[in-house]
Amino acid sequence: MNGQPILLAEDNPRDRDFLREVLPDCEIREAVDGETALAQLAEWDSDARLDSDPWVVTDLQMPGVGGVDLARQIWERHPAARIVFWSQFSDEIYLRSIARIIPPETVYGYVLKDNARENIARAIQAVFEECQCWIDPAVRPVQARLNRTDTSVTDAEYEVLLDIALGLTDNAIARRRFLSRRGVQSRLRSMYSKLEVDHLDGLPSPATETLNLRTRAVAVALSRGLLNTHELEKAEQELRRWLAQEDSE
Repeated sequence: MNGQPILLAEDNPRDRDFLREVLPDCEIREAVDGETALAQLAEWDSDARLDSDPWVVTDLQMPGVGGVDLARQIWERHPAARIVFWSQFSDEIYLRSIARIIPPETVYGYVLKDNARENIARAIQAVFEECQCWIDPAVRPVQARLNRTDTSVTDAEYEVLLDIALGLTDNAIARRRFLSRRGVQSRLRSMYSKLEVDHLDGLPSPATETLNLRTRAVAVALSRGLLNTHELEKAEQELRRWLAQEDSE
């Protein structure tokens, strides 16, 4: 690919070997996690032989600095950097997070690891050589849902979704998010509507006589991929920090 090296951020050695086989004619510089990738990019910046805008293939779930945070930091320094997200996950949470950090008119890709080799090579070629965005067909319906205001939760609604998944009460959410109790309940109602928590075949009316809407919202979010165990573990750590800070005040 015109001699430009590719930085691969991937913690799984088998996946690193696999990508080398998929791209046998490319120079691939490996990083075992996001932090190592950022250190290598600092060397990239000082190498006058290389294009100022790096080419990066990154996994999403890695120890420490994950793929989304890595991309955010790269794009802060290089808004025109071309990044291919290479993952086994099509979770909405990742598409949502990526959509919020992409600089205007930036070329990027999202390809699932279970694709055939030729499809993975085609996706990478489209982004790096042809300067075209490439989104895996399997995640396009998820991306389309994100573009609809009636189904895409806002950042504020997502915060309260995380909070109820972590078990917080309305009063605790109000303290954590600097809201009134009424403000929390308003966000919950809007989030319930977008997740369609009361849309269930055979459900008698009203839904609240049959369903606990908070629990149902978490179940729907897990099904949609808005929540997953990896991100909930990170949210749990943030919650513990907040609780410790609140206890010290």
